[in-house]
Amino acid sequence: MTTPTSGPTDSPGTSELPEAPPDRVTRVLLVDDDPLLRAGLAMMLGGAPDLLVVGEAADGTQVPALVARLRPDVVLMDIRMPGLDGLSATERLRARPDAPEVVVLTTFDADAHVLRALRAGAAGFVLKDTPPAEIVAAVRRVARGEPVLSPTVTRRLIDRVAGADDDLRRVRARERLALLNGREREVAVAVSRGMSNAEVGATLHLSVSTVKTHVSSILTKLDLNNRVQVALLAHDAGLLDERG
Repeated sequence: MTTPTSGPTDSPGTSELPEAPPDRVTRVLLVDDDPLLRAGLAMMLGGAPDLLVVGEAADGTQVPALVARLRPDVVLMDIRMPGLDGLSATERLRARPDAPEVVVLTTFDADAHVLRALRAGAAGFVLKDTPPAEIVAAVRRVARGEPVLSPTVTRRLIDRVAGADDDLRRVRARERLALLNGREREVAVAVSRGMSNAEVGATLHLSVSTVKTHVSSILTKLDLNNRVQVALLAHDAGLLDERG
């Protein structure tokens, strides 16, 4: 089963749906070189009333133009594709103003390309054999500005791929985190441990709105895109190994 297409077709690997009414659904762009996988994802996501697949692409070269035209909220993209791969496409997208969130599709959770994509600004990753309901939930979480992997998974990925501690990376990470004040540092560590805004507030005796303000300040000061990158930086600095 494939997604009905009423818009023009740019290439054999690209299809589009009509523009969605604003603020009613989460708009999703699918990018994978496997047409059967794309069809399965389109059917899966299309069954959710709050999600709309607005386009499909077979490789990363088509992504910038489709994003500019279709304005997706979330790009669900394979990390390994011919032509422009998911890593390079993620880097290009995250450099754009008002960039969509990116969720990486991968076969293996210990893929060095996945770690690089997370560092480039992807909001997380899902395995291709993830149950359908969990993929739908992942897209919804990303649309809400939440990561789609736990700090435990992030740390396991880093440990498997990076191997031994990188002293230089740790020094640089700690230099960047020195830009934060004491309260922001506490919030950054709590966020990196996978706490929601409400959980951070309860732990640090702050209102949820105050936590949101601190998170926004942290992202701005550290020039980061999302909580996953905060967790990566905290891991690099060794903060998640500290008790607290």
